[in-house]
Amino acid sequence: MKQHTLRTVLSFSGKGLHTGRPVSMQLHPAPEGHGIVFRRSDLEGEPPVPALVRNVHKCRRSTALMADGVRIMTPEHLLSALSCLGVDNVLVRLDSEEVPILDGSARPYADAIKAAGLLEQDTPRKYIEVKRPFVFEDPRSGSRIAIDPYDGFAAEVTIDFKSKVIGVQEARYDDSTDYSLEIAPCRTFCFRREIFMLRLFGLIKGGSLDNALVVDEPRGYVGDPVLTWPNEPARHKLLDLLGDFSLAGAPLRGKITAYKPGHRINTLALRQFLETNI
Repeated sequence: MKQHTLRTVLSFSGKGLHTGRPVSMQLHPAPEGHGIVFRRSDLEGEPPVPALVRNVHKCRRSTALMADGVRIMTPEHLLSALSCLGVDNVLVRLDSEEVPILDGSARPYADAIKAAGLLEQDTPRKYIEVKRPFVFEDPRSGSRIAIDPYDGFAAEVTIDFKSKVIGVQEARYDDSTDYSLEIAPCRTFCFRREIFMLRLFGLIKGGSLDNALVVDEPRGYVGDPVLTWPNEPARHKLLDLLGDFSLAGAPLRGKITAYKPGHRINTLALRQFLETNI
């Protein structure tokens, strides 16, 4: 399999989920071996922030990257779409610190990438082979992520918020999954009881029912939205996990099994896995 980039420049605009600030963003085709790199066009010199786990910085209800003091917030939905649709090399230019949340899913990104098409490049794609079983556990949250050898790639998640509305949900992705149809449209979510504290900590300033599902336990979803899938929350957690694990810098050949995943757990597990999978 060869590396791929975009055939053309793609443009998006919206607001950041946590900052609430307006942002314009362009995805540019990039040369072989470039990887996925963010550049802040609002800063002098447009300093680069490579999308690599070594640059993960303080995950608080989203993934954040930082390199040389330059921060990129909430890239996980974009990264999920890029990695699952086979984009190896792209330059992401944005004029603020946070990637636009759009509708709270990865669908706008996936739809635009598919419509534009990919350009095959000459260099073979590199993969990270899972050589031996790996397990990461977090006693504080009860989360667990296992990574095992596998012929291809697969990921499974199970979520359990002790919620009467959501219940225990599972979702799976493998090489036969139609990412654009089955994963990308699934929106981020939170519980209504969390909103006050999240805003107190300066988060979700751009959050609304236009870009998130809100669970009002035990009544149901605020606004009675139509779910894309009955297990939309689990599928969104899978979407996030796929984006976070793209920070490995190359696709994995292995199987990820995650119980109660989250951005902090995902990136901690990935970092430790890369350090031991030698």
